[in-house]
Amino acid sequence: MRYGAYGLVEVVGEANGILVTDRMLKTAEVEYVTQDTKCGGHVLIFVGGSVAAVTSAVDSVKEDPPCPVAKTAVVSNPSQEMVDIVEMFKNRRRR
Repeated sequence: MRYGAYGLVEVVGEANGILVTDRMLKTAEVEYVTQDTKCGGHVLIFVGGSVAAVTSAVDSVKEDPPCPVAKTAVVSNPSQEMVDIVEMFKNRRRR
């Protein structure tokens, strides 16, 4: 699916990833897309939707974090290469 924007939030720990995802889904009309886990327990959560909705969702955890948040980003009008990267993360989680 093609989104107007991707929102990315990085936290440490799967439980914190769930807290952040829950907050973003409750804040705005965004969809959970996938997540990726890196060494050291870092979890990168991806949500998708319109630019306004994704920005609102990411800002909600940035301004009033439910847990420590390492980094956040909003990628508006993602390039095909960005879409391919997100799809790669999704496919890795299916294994």
